[in-house]
Amino acid sequence: MELRDRIAQALKTAMKTKDTSRLATLRLINAAIKDQEIAGRSADGETAVGDAEIMSILAKMIKQRNESVRAYEEAGRLDLAEQERAEIEVIEDFLPRQLSEAEIAEAIDTAIDEVGASSVRDMGKIMAKLKARYPGRMDFGTVGRKVKARLG
Repeated sequence: MELRDRIAQALKTAMKTKDTSRLATLRLINAAIKDQEIAGRSADGETAVGDAEIMSILAKMIKQRNESVRAYEEAGRLDLAEQERAEIEVIEDFLPRQLSEAEIAEAIDTAIDEVGASSVRDMGKIMAKLKARYPGRMDFGTVGRKVKARLG
C-alpha cells in the first residue's frame, strides 16, 4: 500500500474512533503533503508527491518536533513536550524502521567500499548511495558526520 493511502486510511480510522490527538496529527501530515504539492506545481499541472518525498516530509516533521520537545523541556513546559512526543509517535508509524548504530556503521562501510572512497572528496558519492538505498531509515545529518570522520 502506498504511503499516502496508509495515511488516508489512518485518518479515516481516527475519525471513526474519535481519537482526536491522532486525528490532529494526521491532518497536520496531510497539510504538509498538500503544501509540498502546491509548492511543486509546474506548468504542466503535475503535482503528485511520491513516497520518497512524503518520507522526507515526515522526517522533517519529526526533526521539528524533537527541537520543540527540547525547547519546551528547557522552558519547563512538560505538558507541551509530551504533546509533541505523542505527535512524533504518530508520525513514526508511517516511516520505516530506523537503522541501529551497528547497521548504520555497516551501511557506511559498504558504501565506502562500493564507491572506492579514499578521501573526504568522495563524501558526496557515498551520501548519494546511502540516501538512495536507505531513504527515511537514518538521520543523514548524523550519518554525514560519521562518514566524514571515517574518511577523515
